[in-house]
Amino acid sequence: MPQVFKIGGYWVYFWSNENDPAEPVHVHVAEGKPVKNATKIWVTRAGKCLLANNNSHIPERTLQNIVRIIEARSSEVICKWESHFGEIKYYC
Repeated sequence: MPQVFKIGGYWVYFWSNENDPAEPVHVHVAEGKPVKNATKIWVTRAGKCLLANNNSHIPERTLQNIVRIIEARSSEVICKWESHFGEIKYYC
């Protein structure tokens, strides 16, 4: 489970076993440490984020800030995704 980066106490990460074939580019976000049912955020081809779910129950204002940071660093997320999984697909 590669950590992409941290935002305060929140981990932004991938799961290494993201299905076969691999899902489109996305990150999971959880406070403290990775958890199985974490918040899931799709990263689009344009570098924007779409919330798939908020299973970690991150407060709305905090989640908005996390999404903004992920969008600002989307090229880093995409680069790390491709490096780890060897391919890129987008949700949209």
